[in-house]
Amino acid sequence: MDRTTKTLLSEAGHTFAEDAGITLKDQPAALFKLLVLTNLLSTRINADIAVAAAHELFEAGGGTPRGMAKLTWQERVDALGRAHYVRYDESTSTRLGDMAEKVMEDYDGDLRRFPARVGRDADAARETLQEFPGIGPVGAEIFCREAQAVWHWLRPTFDSLALKGADRLGLPTDPKRLAELVGERELARLASALVRVAKDKKLAARLVGA
Repeated sequence: MDRTTKTLLSEAGHTFAEDAGITLKDQPAALFKLLVLTNLLSTRINADIAVAAAHELFEAGGGTPRGMAKLTWQERVDALGRAHYVRYDESTSTRLGDMAEKVMEDYDGDLRRFPARVGRDADAARETLQEFPGIGPVGAEIFCREAQAVWHWLRPTFDSLALKGADRLGLPTDPKRLAELVGERELARLASALVRVAKDKKLAARLVGA
């Protein structure tokens, strides 16, 4: 691992799931929490606010499909409001409720069924993820970027933002070459770190000068 990559992981190598307190495992609750976080990150809103909103929803009992569906629309709005997720709180509350219902109806509440449904194919996964309310192409990339930590068939996933970050640091912009810089277990953290570099010019400048 070169010095730039090592410094990058040291300074920014934490996934957004980790920030939201999600211990990502191939388990129903963890995968659903990631889907919730993905939904929140899909809106044009600060990532820190989206992460805080996920915390509030989970604390309110929305960490499982059944728990999220059981929350009233207003309870979801209130949780989002506590995190200052206010511009899109009402529409997001509706989408989260609809999303929880879809997980229960289509996957019997268990997203471990998702890989078999898409044939463990990354492109099919991106397409199918967009069937969930509130998740479009960007959200599908976010989910795959984070889920590669537990689903090896998604590796390597570096979306356009991650590749923009790689370019800023002078790292390879070919996903396969980029993946060779770290071990497989670090791919999700590397992708998240590169997204932060793409969004933060000061961070990028500091790392280039390190």
